[in-house]
Amino acid sequence: MINAVLVFNNHGKPRLVRFYQHLAEEVQQQLIRETFHLVLKRDEHICNFLECGSLFGGADYKLIYRHYATLYFVFCVDSSESELGILDLIQVFVETLDKCFENVCELDLIFHMDKVHYILQEMVIGGMVLETNMNEIVAQAEAQNKLEKAEGGLSAAPSRAVSAVKNINLPEIPRNINIGDINIKVPSLSQFM
Repeated sequence: MINAVLVFNNHGKPRLVRFYQHLAEEVQQQLIRETFHLVLKRDEHICNFLECGSLFGGADYKLIYRHYATLYFVFCVDSSESELGILDLIQVFVETLDKCFENVCELDLIFHMDKVHYILQEMVIGGMVLETNMNEIVAQAEAQNKLEKAEGGLSAAPSRAVSAVKNINLPEIPRNINIGDINIKVPSLSQFM
């Protein structure tokens, strides 16, 4: 099972953090720091697997990581996961990000965090690998983008609400609404017109 997915830059700044088991925030921050220091001090030509039982409180946990340009992609897994399978999953994740963002960089992870989390969710749910077919993941991400654009995105919601209020076809705007014992005074809507 995958216990955590961490992506951080060369300076240790987390760019993606996803834990699949409940941990207190202080413990999560400590794990991120210790994981970064363990991975950073390793030579580039050393194996990408690292035993980390003391970090996660169990002897069978491993860190599996890849370093791409300025980012470290780290998966913390237990002994039931294949190291080479997780390395392949990291490769698929990075290639999928690359396809979705056209040459992915650290700024894409910062400014499009929701899309990055969506792509990760298409691949891993609850710590279990769900999908590894890059074309299927990209197709789902594109479908999500189309849906967001069709809905106008969250940023367009306030303007749609104001235009809906403007387009209400009431013969006269009510000033007071009485429901049983409750009396509601309606403010003037002229500022929205």
